[in-house]
Amino acid sequence: VVYRQLHLIQTRNLGYRKDQVLIIDGAYTLGDRAQAFKRDVLQLAGVTSGTLSAFLPVENSSRNDNTFSTQAVMDTKNGFDMQIWTIDEDYLGTLGMQLVRGRNFSREFGGDSSGLIINETTARIIGYPDPVGRKLYTFGDTPSQIRAYTILGVVHNFNYESLHRPIGPLAFRLGSSTGLASFRVSTTHLEELIAQVRSLWKSLAPGMPFSYRFLDESFQDMYRSEQRAGTIALVFSVLAILVACLGLFGLATFIAEQRTKEIGIRKVLGASVQGLVSLLSRDFLRLVLIAFLIAAPLGWYFMHRWLQDFVYRVGIDWWIFGLAGLLTLLIALATVSLQAIRAALANPVTSLRTE
Repeated sequence: VVYRQLHLIQTRNLGYRKDQVLIIDGAYTLGDRAQAFKRDVLQLAGVTSGTLSAFLPVENSSRNDNTFSTQAVMDTKNGFDMQIWTIDEDYLGTLGMQLVRGRNFSREFGGDSSGLIINETTARIIGYPDPVGRKLYTFGDTPSQIRAYTILGVVHNFNYESLHRPIGPLAFRLGSSTGLASFRVSTTHLEELIAQVRSLWKSLAPGMPFSYRFLDESFQDMYRSEQRAGTIALVFSVLAILVACLGLFGLATFIAEQRTKEIGIRKVLGASVQGLVSLLSRDFLRLVLIAFLIAAPLGWYFMHRWLQDFVYRVGIDWWIFGLAGLLTLLIALATVSLQAIRAALANPVTSLRTE
């Protein structure tokens, strides 16, 4: 169950492309030279697109909540809280986000600064069949001032926080925000590219520290505890299996020794090796089945509790328990049969010599 949930995290369509995105932290220190830095980096070989923003779809990115309404007069009934991110025209393309309605911000339109691109959750909250062209209202610089925005497009829902949380309402607005410079790269010579970017940084911001990371690394950081849980589960499962096999092997050896003369008599009377192995293994397999009946509901309970922390999670299907039980039986049978076969193949003359 842990493995399947971790696999879901790694392979789920997040609504954006997290691979091959280079992030330069602290771009605000460039001041009015941030746009020049972006243009220079875009000229480098292997850089396909770039954006300046303060917001990225990872949990450790900054957040900005505002109250919006479909009515110019807001109250507790028609108002709702929504994330509002300031981005540039290249943000959606750089992160690989898809529009499901309307259009992206464009330099060809002069009024886009009063426009919004909302996500599908927001579109569902406001309830319009086609929200493009509709108005959303929020407070301006003072509580008495109301500012109107026109919805330009609807972006496909994307997970901007971890899978522990649902996708909430969010909107993009066009503006200048230079906290982070993000670039999509398509090159295998990353060290050379980073060295070139560092050189450009130092030429524009001498004396300022250069810090970079990759978007997929920041994504992985959100799930360090889950990855540790997966590693711990694997290690303890292997240890539990080894300890159980040692116990089974020791018990099988003891039982076979206790029944040595019985095995010899049965063999003299015509019992087959297969029948003797089945005789010695039957009791152990019965105990394994009893243990499985105890362990299965406990396993379901604890995995169900663990999965409740995720809004987006795998199901606990019946075949998981069937596969676990089958593997347990096979491991137990292999452990016990080794000693049972050895006892069944032993010369009955040796065991009956003293009788």
